[in-house]
Amino acid sequence: MIPAFVLCGIIVASHFRRRQYRYAAIPVMLISLSACHSSGSKQNTDGSDSLAHYSLAAPQPVSKATTERIRNACEAWYDTALKQKGFNGGMIVAKNGNIIFERYEGTIHLPGKDTITANTPMQIASTSKTFTAMAVLKLWQDGKLSLDDEYNKYFPQFNYPGVTIRTLLDHRSGLPNYIYFMENLGWDKTRYVTNEDVLNYLITRKAELENIAPPDTHFSYSNTNYALLALLIEKISGKKLPEFLSNTFFIPLKMVHSAVYTLANINKMNPSYDWKGRLMTINFLDMVYGDKNVYTTPQDLLLWDRALTSNLIFKPETLEQAYAPYSNEKAGTRNYGLGWRMNIYPDGKKMIYHNGWWHGSNATFIRLVQDSATIILIGNKFTRAIYHAKILANLFGNYYATEEEDETDNARSSDSSPVLNPSHKDSLLIEKLKEKKQ
Repeated sequence: MIPAFVLCGIIVASHFRRRQYRYAAIPVMLISLSACHSSGSKQNTDGSDSLAHYSLAAPQPVSKATTERIRNACEAWYDTALKQKGFNGGMIVAKNGNIIFERYEGTIHLPGKDTITANTPMQIASTSKTFTAMAVLKLWQDGKLSLDDEYNKYFPQFNYPGVTIRTLLDHRSGLPNYIYFMENLGWDKTRYVTNEDVLNYLITRKAELENIAPPDTHFSYSNTNYALLALLIEKISGKKLPEFLSNTFFIPLKMVHSAVYTLANINKMNPSYDWKGRLMTINFLDMVYGDKNVYTTPQDLLLWDRALTSNLIFKPETLEQAYAPYSNEKAGTRNYGLGWRMNIYPDGKKMIYHNGWWHGSNATFIRLVQDSATIILIGNKFTRAIYHAKILANLFGNYYATEEEDETDNARSSDSSPVLNPSHKDSLLIEKLKEKKQ
């Protein structure tokens, strides 16, 4: 039996594949998540997930001069390159685990008076994949699976030879994106798609699917991979993904404003808006998780970042697997690990990050592990300016001005905002920052 305190702040999704949910029945009221934490219990001796709270080491000090330099530069960028682009959300820049710059802008509802604060959870879209991937790697670390196991070892009816857990994690499975094929194959859009439905369509309607590629031949970003990985976690752990992530990461790390959203707690989803401030309604794809649907805050994501560098949850060899580049058939800076995008620079520096975009929500989670720095932005009103935050990496080292890279998993979101390239002001600002860097 699941302890009552585990259920505080999360509700495990019930089976709803066979029921129909029409848009008329979708609740209109969208309210913020109120999460809570427990005192936890002792960690299991077998290394499996537990409810023991991890004690993260205290942040290392940062000099007053460095702090002022970073804060001033972030304020200048925030005021000129982000706030003016309609940002509605939260931002944190941290060094050595210390929050150097933190701002919150706007309201949860537009228009509204419910101010976005440090405690406001927002959808991080594909940045959710970092949790799904690390959950799989936790199971691998605990000896419960092999990364090179074929997926059909766990789901025998899955007839895609060569598709392994690793190729799902690194987007080299060759599987098409469910965001497109569910609709193309005639899914009834008055019903929510579930992860099980995605798997069932892959199994029963394989002959009708387009764009299936041989596995492990090239990188092709597909949300299908992470919808399937969520099912794998549930199969091996015996727990639904929201419960597994909460027990394994959120509660132990005191990420008290973080949860995976499902149909069971749909009424608590905070809304999102397009770049013009128009409400983005939920649709038939919103209940699939693993690829998206983690709601969290910048402060909680900073706890996640600190945990990933703490050696409390993951061994160094596990992180090596996560941060290794797996798509090397094309030369260039960009690559993908196991649940992490990365830029690998000629001098050996590596930017580990993941962007997210779903409906009007978008996010970026940038980790400069070698320089102990973190840049986090989450917004519930879409603006591509969020992705320009990469340029702030140059405050901490020579990461160079990199071109903008948006997520493409929301191509059918009905958002039609114009493409905004990183501004000339951004580039000039960073050049000045480089000159002042100590």
